Amino acid sequence: MEKKIIFLDIDGTLVTDDGWVPESAATACMQARQNGHRIYLCTGRSKPEIYDFIMEIGFDGIIGAGGGFVELGDEMLYHKTVSAESVRYMVDFFNEKEIDFYLESNGGLFASKNFLPHVEYCLYGDVDNDPAAQKRKTENPHPFIEGLIFGEEDLYKTDVNKACFLESKTTAFAEIKRAFEEAFDVIQCTVPAFGDESGELMVPGIHKAVAIETLLAHLGLSTKGTIAIGDGLNDIEMFDFCETGIAMGNAKEDLKKIANHVTDSVSDDGLFKAFKAFGLI
Repeated sequence: MEKKIIFLDIDGTLVTDDGWVPESAATACMQARQNGHRIYLCTGRSKPEIYDFIMEIGFDGIIGAGGGFVELGDEMLYHKTVSAESVRYMVDFFNEKEIDFYLESNGGLFASKNFLPHVEYCLYGDVDNDPAAQKRKTENPHPFIEGLIFGEEDLYKTDVNKACFLESKTTAFAEIKRAFEEAFDVIQCTVPAFGDESGELMVPGIHKAVAIETLLAHLGLSTKGTIAIGDGLNDIEMFDFCETGIAMGNAKEDLKKIANHVTDSVSDDGLFKAFKAFGLI
């Protein structure tokens, strides 16, 4: 059987909305690699968000920050970061507009002053007044929050991969996009819980397909036998680039339209079913 090269998104693909990997998904990945297929994580997340419980499944490498870096073992093939000038402009703009955000770097996830209560509301609900939300926070704490760094006075960081901002009541996504479109590629956030008006600021010209092309060239391989699996709009380029695109059942409609196959949702064993359908396991 021809060995495949799988590029696997994390959020909404490998991991559910509450931040955890379904047992069936972990099993699928481990069995596929045992069968000789290669699996590379291909995610919008930066290193600190790719937690040990994800890496312990076992992967052949990481494409992170939406294509911002490529890592094979201990080797960093490339790493694109935001310029110091652009970071300063971004931090000042968000603070002035009182937009909650965090900066992603491979050295940490640095959150703005009021980010914590806002993101807790996004992920759990009204933890101050709703007992059900309090229970969710206590019994099922989201790993994302555990990994954030709070209280940093100086957010003018020098190793920023990208930034994410939460939905604002006063500033629309379109306005933020206009403010940054000359310095960044601005996309809607790939974490649905953050709200439709949330977004991500990326290094211009960087996306998952650029990173996949770099990785394949390094390995001396073509796109033959490549499979992209994802759910979000930041997966479109890798679907176009790879031989086969598999969209999750919970994927954005625009991604489903260009997919070769649509599986079930991540929470309904969709990844396992996709691996089965394509003979990977």
